[in-house]
Amino acid sequence: MLLYLPQEGRGIGLLNKLKAYELQDDGLDTVEANRKLGFKDDARDYEFAAEALKALGVRKVRLLSNNPDKVDQLEKAGVHVVERVPCRPKTSKHSRAYLRTKARKMGHILSGL
Repeated sequence: MLLYLPQEGRGIGLLNKLKAYELQDDGLDTVEANRKLGFKDDARDYEFAAEALKALGVRKVRLLSNNPDKVDQLEKAGVHVVERVPCRPKTSKHSRAYLRTKARKMGHILSGL
């Protein structure tokens, strides 16, 4: 099952994500840019996802994610994450710094960067 949540830009919306990109072009990392704009590192909420899963009778999931906050939020909302399946995105010299920031500052579980 795949659930898509329209939470662009880590929950701050597409326009603000573009503003964050501008700040990143000026040297801030992704977390610093969100904070400078007055947002949390990640403003997404997974309560709707948990409720949708439960409405469909899903009480346990294997979650494809590197984000430990998703696991925590789903568990707190009553959906048991039996396994977190890591995502290994292709990286380039440009994306490695971004992914390292997510790992270092947001606790994302990424290895081999």
